[in-house]
Amino acid sequence: MLKLNSITKAFDNKLILDDVNFTFEKGKIYGLLGRNGAGKTTLFNCISEELPVDKGTVTLLNEDNIERKLDSSNIGYVYADPVLPDFLTGYEFIKFYIDIHKDKISDLKSIDEYLELIKIDEEDRYKLIKSYSFGMKNKLQMLCYLISKPEIILLDEPLTSFDVIVALEIKNLLKEIKKNHILIFSTHILQLAVDLCDELVILKDGKLSLIDNSILKSNDFEEVIMELLKEESDV
Repeated sequence: MLKLNSITKAFDNKLILDDVNFTFEKGKIYGLLGRNGAGKTTLFNCISEELPVDKGTVTLLNEDNIERKLDSSNIGYVYADPVLPDFLTGYEFIKFYIDIHKDKISDLKSIDEYLELIKIDEEDRYKLIKSYSFGMKNKLQMLCYLISKPEIILLDEPLTSFDVIVALEIKNLLKEIKKNHILIFSTHILQLAVDLCDELVILKDGKLSLIDNSILKSNDFEEVIMELLKEESDV
């Protein structure tokens, strides 16, 4: 389990995360919902240690209830805009990634097997990444964490700009791997949250709260979520 213990973060005296306490379990995909500016990316950056927290700790709790501090080797961060070396081919990049993570890979496959897994066509494997579509780059980014298998995978709206086919492929990949990971998926697309996620959490006023699972399947799901996200200024 991933435990957030009293996580607090502010910028210029504006409180973004306010004493957040929450536990994420392995084997589930969590959908993180919130208004623009609510702090979803800030939360991800605090979990991944890209930002220091002002107060609190992020820890992992294993099957024996032993708690340990989280470090970057436990985390895969799938960015909304992929950050990849455009001067390498897809094949070269995956070879490089495997070479530097060999000690963490338990069931090493060939590079072609990995690229087949995410349906990168053979003729595209030797093209420079700078020529790849957004969807291909994002699948390549996702593949890194299918290879190294970090315990926690944070996904910051990675399906927003995909076409229908690529989005479906990635959704299926996430469902296949979730049993071995803690997956937290930030999105503003409510239908995607319903289709993909096992649990939904809302970030509002600096607090995280779990949504009653029965709401996911209710006919008035969207209306309930909109009401939960509504600010006082919207009334």
